[in-house]
Amino acid sequence: MPVARPESSDSRVIAHVDMDCFYVQVEQRKQPELRGHPTAVVQYNAWKGGGLIAVSYEARSFGVKRSMRGDEAKSVCPEIQLVRVPVARGKADLSIYRNAGSEVVAILSRKGRCERASIDEVYLDLTDAAEKMLSETPPESLEVIDDEVIKSHVLGISAEPSDVRQAVREWICRSNADRRDKLLACGAFIVAELRMQVLKETQFSCSAGIAHNKMLAKLASGMNKPAQQTVVPFVSIKSLLEPLPIRKMKQLGGKLGCSLQDDLGVNTVGDLLQFSEGRLQERYGINTGTWLWNIARGINGDEVESRVLPKSHGTGKTFPGLNCLKTIAAIERWLSKFSEELAERLEVDLEQNKRIAQTLTLHASAHKATESQSQKKFPSKSCPLRYGTTKILEDALNLFQAGLREYLSSSSKAYGNGCSGWGITNLSLSASKIVDIPSGTCSIMKYFHTQDQSCSSTKEFNDKEIFEAATLSTSGTCAGSESYLMKHLQEPQTECHEDGTKMNTLMQTHLEDESRMFEDKAQTNFSREISSLSTPVKKNEPQLDSVGEDAVIKDAAGGNRSRDQKGKALKEKQGTSSILQFFQTKNCFQEPKEESVNDMQETTESSCSGKADGTVPSESGGIRSLHRGADQSRVDCIYKIDEIDPNVVDELPREIQEEVRAWLRPQKRANNTMRRGSSITHYFSPNKNL
Repeated sequence: MPVARPESSDSRVIAHVDMDCFYVQVEQRKQPELRGHPTAVVQYNAWKGGGLIAVSYEARSFGVKRSMRGDEAKSVCPEIQLVRVPVARGKADLSIYRNAGSEVVAILSRKGRCERASIDEVYLDLTDAAEKMLSETPPESLEVIDDEVIKSHVLGISAEPSDVRQAVREWICRSNADRRDKLLACGAFIVAELRMQVLKETQFSCSAGIAHNKMLAKLASGMNKPAQQTVVPFVSIKSLLEPLPIRKMKQLGGKLGCSLQDDLGVNTVGDLLQFSEGRLQERYGINTGTWLWNIARGINGDEVESRVLPKSHGTGKTFPGLNCLKTIAAIERWLSKFSEELAERLEVDLEQNKRIAQTLTLHASAHKATESQSQKKFPSKSCPLRYGTTKILEDALNLFQAGLREYLSSSSKAYGNGCSGWGITNLSLSASKIVDIPSGTCSIMKYFHTQDQSCSSTKEFNDKEIFEAATLSTSGTCAGSESYLMKHLQEPQTECHEDGTKMNTLMQTHLEDESRMFEDKAQTNFSREISSLSTPVKKNEPQLDSVGEDAVIKDAAGGNRSRDQKGKALKEKQGTSSILQFFQTKNCFQEPKEESVNDMQETTESSCSGKADGTVPSESGGIRSLHRGADQSRVDCIYKIDEIDPNVVDELPREIQEEVRAWLRPQKRANNTMRRGSSITHYFSPNKNL
């Protein structure tokens, strides 16, 4: 419903710039030989020559209209050139027109707040620029006035055609005019300059309306075309609106406009003036009644929003008549194409403009199979948007099926290929609620990126520093490996600095803090659920042991928590595992006490069935890793490979996926023998030879 907003000021200078038969101009720039000739742009549908979506002014002089098909336009104007819209993925590709519109917006936004309303129209708030011009170089002080300004159409000026330009000059340069008209005169100068810049830089002509609010500027921009501008002084508002058909007003072309005509007998805006605000509020509610009363008097408080980028991305296609979609398979085929296009546009927006969309919406139109459904609309459905072609397609299919169930009220009669009873005549997907990414926010991919120069100082850690930091872990992440993954999983725990010394200091401080945390918790049993990884032993590479979702930590006496307690803890945390857990910073590090070789030999030998790499098979089908912590307590790490969510691995960069999958391959069963005389330090040594 329309919203009644009071005007903040009646001295604003608002312009609406509308491109002239824009699609034709874009094609004429590509093919200059089309300039000056009757031309039209037609849809890709070849039926009857395609539907006309833009007609040049040369073709309009022959009677060609946008409502015609290509064959009909040819019969009216045999010389007309029909240019087809580019096609991609079986539907119209408007990228070339969308990009051309962005060129225009970039120019128009130089002088004031700019709101992109569509591919080919823009609102401008020029109030500040007009006030600056009025204070520094008022129009009456100018000796030379550009001809484009003199060609402006100023409503309310009555003069013979031969004297119109002189009358416009006198109106612009009046020294006794009120401030509102002087600001509009300054706006005429600014808009004329912008239009000439657009023509020079893009070869596109445009028309404009200049008034005190958006509604009046929009009405004025279409009054004199092409390549002209119209000014609406305050005193001319009534004469502009009174004869205007009520259905021509914005937001009155639908049910509300029909109600005004049918219930109140209102056919023009002038007819609406006879109704009091109270009468309109009684009939349509307080808000809508006030809005109707305001627009009849040219009052509109809508602000020009600062937006040069589209507020949504959409793609769709119509399927008229026999071309309607009647099977789920056909719907999926088209949704796949829509999802691919939408995903591409979202990625470009994210890359170029640092914006993300939050909502995915599916719209559809359907024909009815029974009389009971004749008044029923296919419901639109929305859900949170997930990036990626596959995810968008999956969500779009779910939205369609939910809408179809609601539309038919009985899913059992509708599902399955070849089912009858419904047909989709229009289908579209859109991504909306687009917001800027907060400054300082990094993509998750940056945590895995090894070539980022800003984080290059993290690579300055030598092998010894990484090895020592890894072996100090007593939380079950017994990481001694210098693998690609672990080196970069550690990066989020630090900030990126060019100074490698500062980076080392930050890491050391972090290790000391984590060490103190472990000392407070080492006396109690606890279970922690994190994402699990496992790795086979490789030659000349230290082993990486990881704690999985089944981790159990023994106390100093060597007692385990009961299975019931463990199961309860896991149940409470069920479903909370995600890729974010790769970045857990709560690994507790502590400087180990010196242990004799004999003590460590005893520890190793106590693992009766243990392997030489310090791991033993677990009863649950996972792998158990044994080592001693700083407090002499034995840590028993059990993790289950089959509980790792493969979707998490799929979201990692390709080089990391290969490494993780190598860890997840079935382990070879090692014999239960071990060389006497070896110690646990041997297995964590970067120079060990197996």
